[in-house]
Amino acid sequence: MTSLRALLTQTGGLLLAGLACLAHAAPQHAITLYGEAPKYPAGFQHFDYVNPDAPKGGTLRLSDSGGFDSLNPFISKGVPAGQVSLIYDTLATQSLDEPMTEYGLVASGIEKAADNSWVRFTLRPEARFHDGHPIRAEDVVFTFNTLIKDGSPFFRSYYADVDKVTAEDSLHVLFSFKNGDNRELPLILGQLPVLPKHWWATRDFTKGNLEIPLGSGPYRVASVQAGRSIRLERVKDYWGKDLPVNRGFYNFDAITSDSYRDNGVALEALKAGQFDYWLETSAKNWATAYNVAAVRDGRLIKEDIPNGNPTGMQGFIFNLRRPLFQDVRVREGLSQLFDFEWTNKQLFNGAYHRAGSFFENSEMAAKGLPDAAQLKILEPLRGKVPERVFTSAYQNPHTDASGMIRDQQRQAYKLFLEAGWKVVDDRMVDAQGKPVSIEFLVAQPEFERILLPFKRNLAELGIELVMRRVDTSQYVNRRRSRDFDMIIGSLPQSASPGSEQRGFFSSAAADNPGSYNYMGLKDPAVDSLVDGLIGSGSRQALVDHARALDRVLLWNYILIPNWYINTWRIAYSSRLGHPAVPPKYDPGMYTWWVKPDASAPAAPAAANKTEQ
Repeated sequence: MTSLRALLTQTGGLLLAGLACLAHAAPQHAITLYGEAPKYPAGFQHFDYVNPDAPKGGTLRLSDSGGFDSLNPFISKGVPAGQVSLIYDTLATQSLDEPMTEYGLVASGIEKAADNSWVRFTLRPEARFHDGHPIRAEDVVFTFNTLIKDGSPFFRSYYADVDKVTAEDSLHVLFSFKNGDNRELPLILGQLPVLPKHWWATRDFTKGNLEIPLGSGPYRVASVQAGRSIRLERVKDYWGKDLPVNRGFYNFDAITSDSYRDNGVALEALKAGQFDYWLETSAKNWATAYNVAAVRDGRLIKEDIPNGNPTGMQGFIFNLRRPLFQDVRVREGLSQLFDFEWTNKQLFNGAYHRAGSFFENSEMAAKGLPDAAQLKILEPLRGKVPERVFTSAYQNPHTDASGMIRDQQRQAYKLFLEAGWKVVDDRMVDAQGKPVSIEFLVAQPEFERILLPFKRNLAELGIELVMRRVDTSQYVNRRRSRDFDMIIGSLPQSASPGSEQRGFFSSAAADNPGSYNYMGLKDPAVDSLVDGLIGSGSRQALVDHARALDRVLLWNYILIPNWYINTWRIAYSSRLGHPAVPPKYDPGMYTWWVKPDASAPAAPAAANKTEQ
């Protein structure tokens, strides 16, 4: 489950909820997914990953891509400015070193029903919007109903299991649920930003514009240049500045963000000193683009910060709806022909690891043979899942990075023969005697250099790989209509996977154009494992179900695993400091600060001038 700030994230039951309203139980300072104790007890002073005495002051200069034309991030119209979510407080805030725990922010206390049929938030009486107006239950009700009615369609889906929201009094808000099946729902509602009802009473929420909105968070919008830049300033009398969840955060007096149309230009602007912080996503750039004076003399610092998030799975995805891919031996054979080791060495400067799990970089990744807990889950499915799930640990093919993959090609050829394929006149033909030709749909030209070696390896066995490059809109349309043989796709994971797994792997999602089940996977055994994962009653049960599901997905060869990296590659100005211990699940940028002895940034050189 991803937080909204990062994204911007029956009768009997109702009777019980109604009775529960009559007597308030003791609210808790934090809420967890399975009711386990949170890491930080009531009365804690600050999170472990902050410097509680971090100096305040200075300006953090950021970059944004593509421009913006709206300051309303909650609707589908317009492109909202980056960082605008910092003006809003949420009911609760997620800690960055626990898989799924939220601590009260606007809410001082949180209660949830034992049967998960409702959640109640007790608001802090001191909570205020920037104009001094108190935050009250009616604001929460207004926010929820407005997002459902006039917000992005995402909110209607995200909050679909909420039956109604009620302001019990000025400081208590009750959310009643349609059923108790969605264990994440109380935490999802904790992410709700609180909007000022009195301010929006005279405005049209559905229209995106650049009017500076009223918020309650640590920053307010100070100025805007349409499509070009935005400046936020720290609210000196911010009502929540002394809360334990905020201590050590929001240390910059101001945050500016300039828009760049091109990432290449933005990178040169960073090296020229025009902004302070850059998250690098290109392994090639990280290895070769920073040999510049700013790095050599220490003005610009490169740092790999550990990333504890599950990386999920990126891969070359097979469209199982195609007869060509319905035999698992064919899919396994094609998987043998991707030479990751050569690709990583020659194209990625050795920066990546091979993905070997759908829950990679986490405790949920299957390792070795299934243990007793996993066998208890898998045994009822014996005969319905690949037998190797029980007998062998999944491993990707491994090469010596020389580019010669004779062993893998022999194994692939053997699998193709078993599937009824054969070579005729130097061309591989399928069981019906039709020459094998695979269309690989791509929209990003940088992937073509990665696919060319794969294409060559297939060609040596008589298989044609056609790279079909299309523009972004055509790619999206063809992916939605499932009009492809293979694509590159990602199945992201959180530290606490849940109901989104149905969208990835369930039979019901296979024919839904909006789902992530690009593969067209329809497998009753997988459906059962997904349901078991979602219904897990403890963290350990969740881990066991995830590992069991992982094994079944891997041995079904629904895609060819790609690569991942378990660090954040960050380049930043030497003006900035950060805590010695970073949070596990986030770079923690808002725990950073400007060093007190740092000089003001000098006027930079032109952004498009490349240093040699």
